[in-house]
Amino acid sequence: MTTAYQQAQQEGQHVVRTAILDAATHLLVTEGPAALTVRRIAGEVGCSTKVIYTLFGGKDGLSEALWLEGFARFERWLLEEGGAAGDPLARLHRGLDAYRAYALAEPDYYRVMFLGAMAGFRPGDEAVASAKRTFGLLVQAVGKCLEAGALRGGEAEEIADVLWMAIHGAVSLEILGHFDEPTAARRYPLLCDSVLAPFLASDDRPDERPDERNAL
Repeated sequence: MTTAYQQAQQEGQHVVRTAILDAATHLLVTEGPAALTVRRIAGEVGCSTKVIYTLFGGKDGLSEALWLEGFARFERWLLEEGGAAGDPLARLHRGLDAYRAYALAEPDYYRVMFLGAMAGFRPGDEAVASAKRTFGLLVQAVGKCLEAGALRGGEAEEIADVLWMAIHGAVSLEILGHFDEPTAARRYPLLCDSVLAPFLASDDRPDERPDERNAL
């Protein structure tokens, strides 16, 4: 039987690195921090411990790499799914939808990044910068809406903070199993609309949608 490591080897070092990070993240989330040992991860992937030490320098380097990988994937997802087409408010809404989509597509990484899966981990300067850069995409999207007059009554960072508080709470509850996917999919747009409503220019306020409200 071909191991994950053997399959990844055929495609290059980057794929080997990704296979190790994915295995480590899954072990961490499913079995807890005690499972995050170099030997256990090597066994899961089917490689030697030397490979992990060579790529990451040990457990601390691996932990940092997990954080960085999660935010790198998150940033790519937001940039690709949010897109550049359409008016600023439409782009902002696509970005908010992309936030939830990423959390559902990569729940293990989301737990590492935002839900404390790596107890005691303290990100270094590079890891902190990567997180801030990703949040900066939301601030920029809100800023574009303010410049276009679609939003008003607050500063970009303030509105982005409020949005992040709300959407993080929503997706965290969903991936932790407190809401099923169909219910969360109906509630999420209402949440985003409700948070943005006080900041919308009057012409951009959503019409009442009684059929949707009654379905909640």
